[in-house]
Amino acid sequence: MPDANPGQDRTDHMTWRHWLLAGLIGLGLAALLVRLAQIQIADHGRYAAEAAASRIGAAVLPAPRGAILDATGFPLASSIDTWDLYIDSSLWRDRDRARASAAAVAAELGVDAGALFARGTARETGDALIRRYLGYEQGLALRARGLWGVRLLPSSRRVYAEGDLAGPLIGYVGLDGKGLWGIEADFDHILRGRPGLLQAEQDPLGRPIAFAPAEGRAPQGGGEVQLTIDRFIQAIAERRLAEAMVEHEAIGGTVIVMEPHTGAVLAMASLPAVRLSAVDFGDEGLDDLVRNRAVTNVYEPGSVFKTLTTAAAIDLGLITPLTTYEDTGAVDIGGAVIRNWDFAAHGVMTMTQYLQRSLNTGAVWLSGLIGAERFYQYLDRFGVAQPTHVGLSGEAQGLMRRPDDAGWYPIDLATNSYGQGLAATPLQVIAAINVFANGGALMQPQIVRGIVTGEDARELQPVAVHQAISPATARTMARMMLDVVEGVPYHRARVPGYRVAGKTGTTLVSIPTGYDLDTTIASFAGFLPYEAPRVTVLVKIDRPSGASNLGGAVAAPVFSVIAADIMQYLNVPSDAHLAEAP
Repeated sequence: MPDANPGQDRTDHMTWRHWLLAGLIGLGLAALLVRLAQIQIADHGRYAAEAAASRIGAAVLPAPRGAILDATGFPLASSIDTWDLYIDSSLWRDRDRARASAAAVAAELGVDAGALFARGTARETGDALIRRYLGYEQGLALRARGLWGVRLLPSSRRVYAEGDLAGPLIGYVGLDGKGLWGIEADFDHILRGRPGLLQAEQDPLGRPIAFAPAEGRAPQGGGEVQLTIDRFIQAIAERRLAEAMVEHEAIGGTVIVMEPHTGAVLAMASLPAVRLSAVDFGDEGLDDLVRNRAVTNVYEPGSVFKTLTTAAAIDLGLITPLTTYEDTGAVDIGGAVIRNWDFAAHGVMTMTQYLQRSLNTGAVWLSGLIGAERFYQYLDRFGVAQPTHVGLSGEAQGLMRRPDDAGWYPIDLATNSYGQGLAATPLQVIAAINVFANGGALMQPQIVRGIVTGEDARELQPVAVHQAISPATARTMARMMLDVVEGVPYHRARVPGYRVAGKTGTTLVSIPTGYDLDTTIASFAGFLPYEAPRVTVLVKIDRPSGASNLGGAVAAPVFSVIAADIMQYLNVPSDAHLAEAP
């Protein structure tokens, strides 16, 4: 019997569900084709750039660091090209090739091949640093051999041609290429230059693809900084200071040499000091060794300051070198008794004699004539307790109370007159004494003579801060300081063949409860030749031990040998030669 509805059993019939599914598939394929067209045609440029960027690796090329030069143009610090040698641990998974490379590198470096192989295969990926600062020619030779998995990247190493000379002043450069202290840090923005950038294609493991195009920018070398420091005078100062510290068992010291008419610092020695040839970053005392005590430390200058007090009185027209006062050996200031260093009374003394004998009572008498207001005005003129703006970091300002400060008493005026009860840096002290050597001008200390960069060259000129005292007063004080040295028999600051003007200083070391009567800071400041000063020199010896700890016995002889060495180096004619000249 035939089927009443034969179409119901047909298996090839498309129902509405089938048509719906087919439509969805068609729409999906159409959307996919549109998206492919957008990616491959419309947005081809953008996606091509992104793909390329994913294969591009960038390497920073270090910039050659600029040199630090002395006053004569000799490099005190400079950089030499080197290489840093790495092992690509990913490539050294190929052990056979790795062993061959290890043997070749080990033979070149003079190390054990087995140990080198172990270092290079200690991990599966990444670079293993094998040697920093590999010699440039040696690195070139290794690079030319194309050893498997051996990578050499350009670097540079800082070298100090004069060894450990002026370590706290010159400074040091860390592994990151930045200055850590001294000139290296203070002028890092000039010295460091601008790193370069090398961009090249790399594989998924980050390795450069051979023969792939590379681009980028070349590194720009850093600028040069020329100092006023003369390396020969610096060496003289450091050597003589070190000898004095050993002889007198001192804990430290400072020597500064300055050009009188320009303020240029020819030497700035500070001991103990860091050794640039063997910097130990694990040394707990490193912070103290890198400190430039000439600008960071303050001290009570002692009797050197009597010259400033005397100059103020002369400049005001209150005294002359022949003015007298009665030295009774002691002065009562509001119940506090101030005595001479020798505890003696000397009777009627002229101003020159009071300086020659370094009598505290004379300075106190002068401070009474001057008065508190004018006295501190003159200390301001001399730059006491004021930053010198020499351009070195860590410079201390100093300490000095004034009449309108809380805690100031008349006794402060009295003690300040002979250099106690206030504090200044060695650089401030020599700048003040230098006034007497150049006709009365306070010169700003200068440590940088010039800067040369890729854009320009600048030569820094001397800066006269102001006229501290009149030229006539400066000449009078210079003559009195000459009498202090040359007018005192057997004065130990004398230099054979030259006339010296100067003044000693001895001060007790202050402690929280007052002063330590057994410890001193011995100093001497002076200039020569008296007729036409070439250098002003400050010698400061910290806490000398032994039979004598006075400035005249400890610091004055150091001044003498330093000054004699400098006169010989500068080839300054002696008095005898001048007398023989036609």
